[in-house]
Amino acid sequence: MFTGLVQQVGNLRGAARRGPGLRLRVGYAPWDEPVAVGESIAVQGACLTVSACAAEELAFDVLAESVARTDLESLHPGAALNLERALRGSDRFGGHFVTGHIDGTGRIAARERVGEDWALTIACDAGLLGDMALKGSIAVSGVSLTIASLTASGFVVHVIPHTWTHTSLCKLAAGGLVNLETDLLAKHVRRCLENPSAPVRGLTMEHLHRAGFGGR
Repeated sequence: MFTGLVQQVGNLRGAARRGPGLRLRVGYAPWDEPVAVGESIAVQGACLTVSACAAEELAFDVLAESVARTDLESLHPGAALNLERALRGSDRFGGHFVTGHIDGTGRIAARERVGEDWALTIACDAGLLGDMALKGSIAVSGVSLTIASLTASGFVVHVIPHTWTHTSLCKLAAGGLVNLETDLLAKHVRRCLENPSAPVRGLTMEHLHRAGFGGR
């Protein structure tokens, strides 16, 4: 489990094919508590297991499913990568519930300054919009953000200066890909409502749409 609060920005040192998957080599600044082989780290929002670690480099094996659902295959050496270690039970929870299980990718349709902040318009598949709500949470390449508005083809988030400069978001340009993880609770609600055998009475997707939840 993660929070969507990026702890540092690493860099991609290399990516090599391993059958249908990938092995990534990621440069990073060592944490005070050393990283151990087998622990989970969110890389651009994707929960990956550390396969090998050295003083300033980590290796991750990426399954074919993760390759298909993320932007990791499209990244080039030197690309900035958001990194967050898995949450401990004693840690302060400051973002939202992020699993690191990417639902799909979005594409930057526009970026513009709004005062001191940045507004990102992100286009994505309609299937992902169904799990989004105005003022709800969304993880964009591992960054916990709030949905400012929804459109027929995507959504808008605003990014404060600190988050902009301390994550890989500042490297994005129009047309760039981002990893998206929709809200965990919204996905479970949607699944219950779509399952005809679920013990839910009196609440339908149409009720939620009328109340402003999700895209259509």
